[in-house]
Amino acid sequence: MAFIKVESEDVEIEETFTVKQEDPQEQTDLIEVNKGSKEEEHHVKFEEKTYLQTDGNLKRRDKNRFICTQCGKSFGRKDNLKIHMKIHTGEKPFTCTQCGKSFNQSSNLNDHMMIHTGEKPFTCTQCGKSFRKSSSLTLHMMIHTGEKPFTCTQCGKSYSQSSHLNQHMMIHTGEKPFTCTQCGKSFNRSSGLYQHMRIHTGEKPFTCTQCGKSFNRSSNLYKHMRNHTGEKPFSCVQCGKSFNFSSTLYQHMTIHTGEKPFTCTQCGKSFTCSSRLHQHMRIHTGEKPFTCTQCGKCFNFSSNLNRHIRIHSGEKPFTCTQCGKSFSQSSHLNQHIMSHTGEKPFMSNHLV
Repeated sequence: MAFIKVESEDVEIEETFTVKQEDPQEQTDLIEVNKGSKEEEHHVKFEEKTYLQTDGNLKRRDKNRFICTQCGKSFGRKDNLKIHMKIHTGEKPFTCTQCGKSFNQSSNLNDHMMIHTGEKPFTCTQCGKSFRKSSSLTLHMMIHTGEKPFTCTQCGKSYSQSSHLNQHMMIHTGEKPFTCTQCGKSFNRSSGLYQHMRIHTGEKPFTCTQCGKSFNRSSNLYKHMRNHTGEKPFSCVQCGKSFNFSSTLYQHMTIHTGEKPFTCTQCGKSFTCSSRLHQHMRIHTGEKPFTCTQCGKCFNFSSNLNRHIRIHSGEKPFTCTQCGKSFSQSSHLNQHIMSHTGEKPFMSNHLV
């Protein structure tokens, strides 16, 4: 048994091959393999020389670098290059024994294990909140320091994280990279798409513990809970009246200001809220979205449908306090009341 030792002149890598003397062909094959390995290492060194020649600012200690042939990234140690190559090969040799998730670096596995152990070794000295990663603590500290190093060049707004700035920039660029496969609607955040998908799936994961009603957003559940608690956090500064929703307060304020910001483009009539304008537009469009299930007749307002339904049900909810006679519509009751009062508001002048 003989040993052939080949040492690369360009990169300090030593490889030893064992060759059987009784098989000349196998010996020749192994020598060829070694030659190919040497040529590959020489190729790495050639890229290294080109890299060094094009950058005169490199320090002397950066002469021996290992370059990835896939993406060109360079490393000072061969071990670091080996770790990096797992990105291209997809190799993930470090597996979590708890959940089976795999990682390409042992350090990433160690970080992941803290999810199972609950370990959070990095603690904020200001408020005591703990984190699994030092980088998370660093970001958190900006809340206390007020530091916002990432600034939008368009409007000057600043953020503590680069990812938040990137999301903000989509407002200026109009970019919406997250698209719904069901209806094609796009969003600038993945969270927006995730919430939107509940419209298609019908998922309502947030349930009221009081009445069992479910919602697709936690914010909607939070608002709904005010119906049970009676909380009315939004107060009118003019009259002190309180409301459980900010939108209701906004509508109320138009009573004091007289503001009617929603104007019909067809006839110029103005309204205090958009819903009133939306209802009004049906007069011009002829839209009648409310249909009677009994006879199929359609109406442009839900109130008109409700009045019509009483024809089929025979319901007469409006009762005269004088004689007890009931009517299906409040207008009919008002006309009836005049028979008791003797009021005749529609009498012609020449009959007076």
